Amino acid sequence: MSMPHTRPGNPNFSSGPCAKRPGWTPSALAGAFLGRSHRSTEGKARLAEVIDRHRTLLRLPDDYRLAIVPASDTGAMEMAMWTMLGARGVDMLAWESFGAGWVSDVTNQLKLQDVRALKAEYGLLPDLGQVDFDRDVVFTWNGTTSGVRVPNGDWIPADRKGLTFCDATSAVFAMELPWEKLDIATWSWQKVLGGEAAHGMLVLSPRAVERLESFVPPRPLPKIFRLTKGGKLEEGPFKGLTINTPSMLAVEDCIDALKWAESIGGLDALIARCNANFKVIDQWVAARDWVDFLAKDPVTRSCTSICLALSDDVPLDAAALAAAPKRIAQRLDDVGVAYDIGAYRDAPPGLRIWGGATVESADMAALTPWLDWAYAEIFETAAAD
Repeated sequence: MSMPHTRPGNPNFSSGPCAKRPGWTPSALAGAFLGRSHRSTEGKARLAEVIDRHRTLLRLPDDYRLAIVPASDTGAMEMAMWTMLGARGVDMLAWESFGAGWVSDVTNQLKLQDVRALKAEYGLLPDLGQVDFDRDVVFTWNGTTSGVRVPNGDWIPADRKGLTFCDATSAVFAMELPWEKLDIATWSWQKVLGGEAAHGMLVLSPRAVERLESFVPPRPLPKIFRLTKGGKLEEGPFKGLTINTPSMLAVEDCIDALKWAESIGGLDALIARCNANFKVIDQWVAARDWVDFLAKDPVTRSCTSICLALSDDVPLDAAALAAAPKRIAQRLDDVGVAYDIGAYRDAPPGLRIWGGATVESADMAALTPWLDWAYAEIFETAAAD
């Protein structure tokens, strides 16, 4: 098969950090508030702007709180779990590496006693009907390393007694989230917005605030996890007074991404862009017999972290079949067509292509012939061996 002529305009298909917004250059950061205190009037105003623009774009309920917190989505989820878990038993849902990581943290670090882990293999969801909402529930909305997402929030009851803790980092700005079903949600700037890393966002429902103010965790809390003072919610982080020092360069970049999102039509336009990217891959996969989605059920397939696996029908021995995706990814990296599209290290062998809103569907379409080319080249080499 001959090498395709058309290349993606932007070969950055990494699932995190993700492609910058279309047209981005370093000049977008020219107005960054640098060399000054983030606690100054202007510094706090920039941080509050990030919070306010997020709130408006995501259409958060008026009584939900939103804060910028340390250490990306991981820090936000750890903060939520360390400060609020333990008041009730907890159901932990895991079907990929990050969900499995939360299970490990709750059992091995927090050492909670009343924990149920509801797990599924890569490509599948656990039985959502088994979740007990009298308990707290911790889950990822979109499995970033498996490409498997929950299809909607219908499985979460409105009259639940426990709290829902949702790691939504590769879902926010890409999928419709039923905020009334989510008591705690977390994400980072470097996914669908294409922002820079190290900063997380934490959303709290009124029920989550009530838990914070009524429950004293039976464990020491690091300073960067503390959200209450004197038994009341510490309001500072929800107004731009961050717990630790943020990067004001990253803050400026986040504001730029949020302004771009507003300029193209807001949340609906971002979701539409993600769906358009997924449609390109979906149609391409449907016409191929050598590749398939890792997610078995079409309604659970992610439109952002699009995970693919080689078909079992590919006429290669087991070792060559397992090695082929990594070789495809490396070949496309070598020719500068697609960077960082190998499967996550803990996932089954495969490809993972980011389809978030900062990716152009034209670039996704340009990528697909190169995937065919790389597969053909790898297959021919393996067959010759």
